[in-house]
Amino acid sequence: MAIRILRDSAGAQRAMVLAGAALVGVFVLTALLAPVLAPHGYAQLQDGGVLYGSQQRPGGGHPLGTTVTGYDVLSRTLWGARTALLVILLAVTLSLAGGVLLGLVAGYVGGRLDRVLVGVADAMYAFPSLLLAILVAIVVSHGRSSLTGGLAAAAVSVTVVFVPQYLRVVRAEVVRVKAEAFVDAARVIGAGHGRIMFRHVLRNSVRSLPVVVTVNASEAILTLAGLGFLGFGIEPNSAAEWGYDLNKAVPDVTAGIWWTAVPPGIAIVLTVLGITLIGESLSDLTDPRLRRRAA
Repeated sequence: MAIRILRDSAGAQRAMVLAGAALVGVFVLTALLAPVLAPHGYAQLQDGGVLYGSQQRPGGGHPLGTTVTGYDVLSRTLWGARTALLVILLAVTLSLAGGVLLGLVAGYVGGRLDRVLVGVADAMYAFPSLLLAILVAIVVSHGRSSLTGGLAAAAVSVTVVFVPQYLRVVRAEVVRVKAEAFVDAARVIGAGHGRIMFRHVLRNSVRSLPVVVTVNASEAILTLAGLGFLGFGIEPNSAAEWGYDLNKAVPDVTAGIWWTAVPPGIAIVLTVLGITLIGESLSDLTDPRLRRRAA
């Protein structure tokens, strides 16, 4: 797919693809290599029995300084990429599994079941996504917990927010595809409903999902950061999380201490920007009205 995207893009659109791929590549590599790249542990407060100290300026053994609680800022930022990547993978996987299945059933079966599922999805849209994520996080792990519980809470929170999106997208495609002639032909030759749904309808109803996945991946990072910033994230001694670090850095900004807030903030912005650039490029290339090919 990556080769096809580059082949079909040109000019500014190709620049967007390359820039987005570079930013996402750096994010993924940082997440995977965090134990090697980080000079200290995400919850490490001392070295050789000597405390790092609170709000130390960048320099020496702390290139980006230390936080108000005495953590190394660079290490927390690098380890935070791993937490964000895990939440993205869990949330997108759960959202896809639930939303695609529900959308397939709603669009293919139709009738009262379709109206009920669409009504529930519309009702969930009435809630602000972050508020819904907070409520789910409180129910799952009482707002704050260990790495496993915190990741599960964040992933489930994002999943509950995104499942209605996948349901609506897949349902619309299923309603269109099930009226095609090849579906009627499969029905005539005696194919069962399960075979028609998964073999013929589903495989032709997921072409627009890559665009939705990229959009939701960036929203997952923002939701995770929002939960952490509001105090419903992961405990700092269980994992590093950018939103939590930003929350603790708010008082520092007014005191002229910039190094505790800038690194995690830039990490969030660049990661979301990279994923968004790829998503916008996919959207343009999958829409014939927006596609621009090289001469």
